[in-house]
Amino acid sequence: MSALELLDFVGSWRIRRRIDDRRAGQVVQADGQAVLKPAATGLVYDEQIRLFLPGQAPLDGHRRYLWRASADGIAVLFADGRAFHAFVPDSGVASAAHWCDPDQYDVGYDFSDWPCWRSTWEVSGPRKCYRMETEYVPQTGGAQASGAAAGDDPKA
Repeated sequence: MSALELLDFVGSWRIRRRIDDRRAGQVVQADGQAVLKPAATGLVYDEQIRLFLPGQAPLDGHRRYLWRASADGIAVLFADGRAFHAFVPDSGVASAAHWCDPDQYDVGYDFSDWPCWRSTWEVSGPRKCYRMETEYVPQTGGAQASGAAAGDDPKA
């Protein structure tokens, strides 16, 4: 596998997620879409999902991150620009960690089946204990189909 670069992630991805919440003793499923599109300083990651919790009505969720090329690979920031984590996608697998007092977030990325890829988060803390696996599959139309022109959002 050749090294992946930031722009290789541009596009629309179907996502399937499984959250194994050990503390609550339940498994949550989610389906949705992640779109990574160019912005002035990198990519904007927008995710729309529907969560299916046992015994409850589905819930809709959204999250946004900023992805930037860095000397060490790809830096992921929260939507407000605070650092989240960084990873190097050049060996097929990558890992990173984020401490958010009092919780520890550890992620592993697997790009070995590119262009399909996955992330696995292990989260632990006084009130958290879960594993979240997300599978990303490119949507029909090609990776560039949903990308906007660079510079469309000067704040991102």
